[in-house]
Amino acid sequence: MSKIFDTDNWREIGATLSRNKTRTFLTAFGIFWGTAMLALLLGGAGGLRGLLMRNFAGLSTNLGVMWTQNTTVSFRGFNKGSSWLMTEGDLQALRQQAPQIEYISGLIPASGTITRKDKSREAQIMGANADYFKIQLPNLISGRVFNESDFFNAEKVGVIGRDLASHLFGNEDPVGQFVNAGGVYVKVIGVVSQLSEASIGGSLNDMLTVPSTTLRRAWGLGDKVYFTPFTLKPGHKLAEVKPIIKRVICARHPISPDDEHCIGYMDVAEQFQQVEGLFLAVSLLALFVGAGTLLAGIIGVGNIMWIIVKERTTEIGIRRAIGARPSDIIMMILSEGMVLTAVAGIAGISFATIILALAEKMLTDPVKGGAGFNLPFGTAMAILVTFMTLGSLAGLIPSIKAMKIKPIEAINDK
Repeated sequence: MSKIFDTDNWREIGATLSRNKTRTFLTAFGIFWGTAMLALLLGGAGGLRGLLMRNFAGLSTNLGVMWTQNTTVSFRGFNKGSSWLMTEGDLQALRQQAPQIEYISGLIPASGTITRKDKSREAQIMGANADYFKIQLPNLISGRVFNESDFFNAEKVGVIGRDLASHLFGNEDPVGQFVNAGGVYVKVIGVVSQLSEASIGGSLNDMLTVPSTTLRRAWGLGDKVYFTPFTLKPGHKLAEVKPIIKRVICARHPISPDDEHCIGYMDVAEQFQQVEGLFLAVSLLALFVGAGTLLAGIIGVGNIMWIIVKERTTEIGIRRAIGARPSDIIMMILSEGMVLTAVAGIAGISFATIILALAEKMLTDPVKGGAGFNLPFGTAMAILVTFMTLGSLAGLIPSIKAMKIKPIEAINDK
């Protein structure tokens, strides 16, 4: 411990490493580049994953979507190829009989002219349940989204997209004002924008979303549902819920239980798992490439330690002759390798951290947030400790060789 605070010891280490500046620089650069590459690869892999996952911001990772398809089996007098639609009653039955489902919303996509005073625009009008905004999470700019009470009472309220609101209202606050949506006056209760490019049924930015009960009553659409997004509770997968959905639907519609294609599904949760698997592979590849670069740096440390021992054979012999203990010789050689590894490793990690911080700043979105180009402190310390440990091991064999040098042979060495 006393050698750590011994200034003469530090001067000696500095003098030894500076004796051959080119060799020391090249070895240090190998360590610097190894730590920097490993840190950049690990931090960059996390950032790339964040960029991709940011495109799905606002969507639940346990999301599924289902829609109706023409029947493929004749049943109860209905020929195969018959079309059918789900109803709100079906959704209510699924809520009761499929406890694995967390949120579910039937959607009615429509379009029409939305007018406010002298301004108008053709836009999508989406009818949805209150659960819709728990499945497709919006960026709420002002006001609120509609709730269960608005849905059951068929209130003439709506949530307007940011771009549509900007066109119709300019710089005015739309909340509390009315728009004419296809002949129906709707009170705007909230302004939203979309968190990502991915959406369910259309972009929230250019859409007016109203309770589906309001849209049915105003336009005489009955209780039909055109497609249905839903989320599953944690720990459940779509594969285990499909049979329940099928059983409930077949009990309420003239559809054969043997018809495997009457309902179409999109398993977004499975796609998320595929993305996670892809980036696990990318992270492993980054770790493999970084480890190879790290190994090259460690080999460089071992080589320079061998050379230092060879060059200092006479000096080591003199030290042994005047009473230096074997442990002193080992610590002398190891400390030089550890100092070189620590300084170059810290420089490499610092360089990588700066590059990742610049990338994060450039790719941060005001709404979506950062991408995740960063190097956690724990990861940085793990890289540095790994380098120093392997660097010490690389210098251990040369230091043991130095310890075994006999004083008389070393003094006579030419």
